[in-house]
Amino acid sequence: MKSEPIRWGIIGPGNISRKFALGVEGTPTGQIVAAGSREKERAQSFLNEIGAPEARAYGDYRELLEDPAVDAVYIATPHPMHARWCIAAARAAKHILCEKPITLNLGEALAVVNAAEEANIFLMEAFMYRCHPQTRRVYDLVKEGTIGKIRRIQAEFSFAGNHSPESRLMNPHLGGGSILDVGCYPISFARMIAGAAHGEPFLNPKEIQGVGHLDGETGVDTWASALLQFPDDLVAEIFTGVRVQGKNECVITGTEGRITVKSPWFCNGETQIEKFSGEPETLAAITDRHLYAYEAELFAQHIGDRSLPAPAMTIADTLGNLETLDRWRSAIGMTYPMEEAGPDFPYILGHALPDRGSEIPTGSIPFLDKPVARLVMGTSGKSSFPRFAHLYDDYFERGGNAFDDGSIYRRWNQRLGTPGQWMKTRGVREQCVLLDKGAHHPKTRPELMMEELEQSLESQQTDYLDGYVMHRDNPAIPAGEFVTIINEMVTKGLVRTYGFSNWTVDRLEEAIQYAEQNGLQPPALLSNHLSLARLVNPIWEGCLAASDRRTKEWLAEKNFTLLPWASQANGFFTERSDVPASEAPKNLVAGYYSEDNFERKRRCYELAGQRNVHPINVSLAWVLSQPFPTFPAIGPMTPSETRTTLPALSLNLTPEEVAWLNLESE
Repeated sequence: MKSEPIRWGIIGPGNISRKFALGVEGTPTGQIVAAGSREKERAQSFLNEIGAPEARAYGDYRELLEDPAVDAVYIATPHPMHARWCIAAARAAKHILCEKPITLNLGEALAVVNAAEEANIFLMEAFMYRCHPQTRRVYDLVKEGTIGKIRRIQAEFSFAGNHSPESRLMNPHLGGGSILDVGCYPISFARMIAGAAHGEPFLNPKEIQGVGHLDGETGVDTWASALLQFPDDLVAEIFTGVRVQGKNECVITGTEGRITVKSPWFCNGETQIEKFSGEPETLAAITDRHLYAYEAELFAQHIGDRSLPAPAMTIADTLGNLETLDRWRSAIGMTYPMEEAGPDFPYILGHALPDRGSEIPTGSIPFLDKPVARLVMGTSGKSSFPRFAHLYDDYFERGGNAFDDGSIYRRWNQRLGTPGQWMKTRGVREQCVLLDKGAHHPKTRPELMMEELEQSLESQQTDYLDGYVMHRDNPAIPAGEFVTIINEMVTKGLVRTYGFSNWTVDRLEEAIQYAEQNGLQPPALLSNHLSLARLVNPIWEGCLAASDRRTKEWLAEKNFTLLPWASQANGFFTERSDVPASEAPKNLVAGYYSEDNFERKRRCYELAGQRNVHPINVSLAWVLSQPFPTFPAIGPMTPSETRTTLPALSLNLTPEEVAWLNLESE
């Protein structure tokens, strides 16, 4: 707990901020010292209204963030502005309490969390009811088994508003609609109760189905329902609305009874416990303090240790809630205009994407006239554009510009967010290196490859690939036939450079020799597996590794470029492989569980301790330290994972350490 009262700055002095200010006033742990609005007069009027006329009023949020007398900020702007000002506050070293929803979607939230971690500040989403003792009491009742095994949760938050299309609740450009505004409450409640039923702070649903009504004029969701399924087939029924008045109660049904929470969101009603074999019990409301005082005080108590007790919203809880809300909105077709790929997709800080940074160094690949980032962004392409756009923004800002994709994996579906879409949206296509794959088994035939390439180009929304990688070999066909068709791609300007994935050195040499004998452009890269952990068995049929002595010696002799996939061994050098084979993921066990690999892991951890870095940084540095050019593909799912990977770039392992890690010396 901070010894001195927290000096709060208010960003967005609206109605909810007035309630929060009353809460702060009811605690000894904080005081309002500043407020910021787009108009200074409005900020001053707010301060006068809450009884703090001596506090500083700002007509610009950035001026407030520059105030050294502000310790923490409470952000209550419209939803689409949350991410921007959370990140700006983190970079200004201010602790953050942000109104729910913390951002519009999971992609934005991951960027906010990364900024908070990088700045080492406390970040909390402001679900005030989760900080109230009534909610803690209900959570404990479920966790203690008071009504037996939980089978069903019913939760709703809805009201019959009569707002104009331009109002915050109805305007899609302001994040309007019921799911984000109040539907986030019952979703968070259901996840909390499901967690309590399993002895956890929260659980995320395995499945979600949603239906709802989209307003014919504005397109926002005005009422919606969701059905969630959790482990052990616990089900939750959720309803929300901004044009429908609801009862706004929560009912939890177990094998031995039922709990009814009369006022779950404002915590000023009774809680009824009905046992199927006993007398009902009524718990009185807890109204000793202002609702928001609990939230302000809990934040103050944990600003030092950066932790929160259940059922308050931890960062992991916040991310799970947003992912569930994303899935619910997707189920009913509710997408905001600013979530669509295109020139209007916002950069998270509200201005143009900055120039590419320099934190990630670059190298060169033959036949490419662009620098290529030494760490290549491996892309899954299996989610929405908003989920990955901010991840790519962060990678680019740090100096990354190379993307390794596989349009064939998603059957060229453009709706799933491709790196090419991102490049077009951000206007950085010519600064970036886009690699894509084709010719996956069983379509490893020359006559099929051109059509596949054209589909990939359409999917990526570009007219050329910087690099084309044939994903599998077909030894029944002479390598020269593949070289010929790919050179047709090069001649047409559709491809700049090319290579092969999961090919042997013998076949690669055959392809190079054919190209040289026929005056064609030869392949310039190989994309086989390489990681510090030896690939014990192919993870997928037809996969080949570049870890054998002959391949590595050939690559070194030719100074040939390797773009290794799974360069971090699917998490083998993390806690994922700390469990017995019977409990670990099957691919991890089949691919990497062996006595020699666990010795590599032990040595990796030993060196990581000496260098004060994460073991995954050492394992990646080993790949980067090979005696031939390597451009390892990494697969971060969040900006935080990208950031924590980068120390590998500056480790500079010695040749002796490289050999020792690979068991080539004692």
